Amino acid sequence: MHEVMGQNGFHAVLNIARLPYLVDSYPPPDFEPGLRFDEVGRLMEAVEGIYGVRGGRRLIKQSGHYCFKYGIEGFGGVIGFADFALRLIPVSLRVRIGLEVLAEIFNRYSDQFITLGENEDWYFFMMKQCGLCWGRQTEGVACALAEGLLEETLYWITRGRRFAVEEFICLATGQAMCAIQVGKTPLN
Repeated sequence: MHEVMGQNGFHAVLNIARLPYLVDSYPPPDFEPGLRFDEVGRLMEAVEGIYGVRGGRRLIKQSGHYCFKYGIEGFGGVIGFADFALRLIPVSLRVRIGLEVLAEIFNRYSDQFITLGENEDWYFFMMKQCGLCWGRQTEGVACALAEGLLEETLYWITRGRRFAVEEFICLATGQAMCAIQVGKTPLN
């Protein structure tokens, strides 16, 4: 979010989210949880409060892209090997593998519980416990960061292809889970 909003914008968000202790001390880039779910929910709500729901979700989604870019750097040499191996696999299988790996990372390193589903046209990334909208009540879906993270994951794993990625069910609207649909066919 710091990259997307700039230092002053992000510091304002942290203060409104009642997270001033993070202003000059971000959590370390490791697999340890740096924020509690209620803190993440307040952070997302503060962004939407400052920039409006539409503008805030756009910025949050862009932040999801950066989360992937910075997150993948932590995997170092493993990525080089995986990148080479992925070139040999059909795009449809790369998408499925990307979703499975991302779900496993969330399940292993956070308190979120991700399951995957699919039908003929879509994959479904379902979050039964979601830190992005934790403690929130909204009119519409509120997990734009997950959408951005999924978009960037698929862009990387398919070497530049874009896919339809859209949350259609959200805990913040009173539903039983958050669910994001991912098109099986590239848009480009």
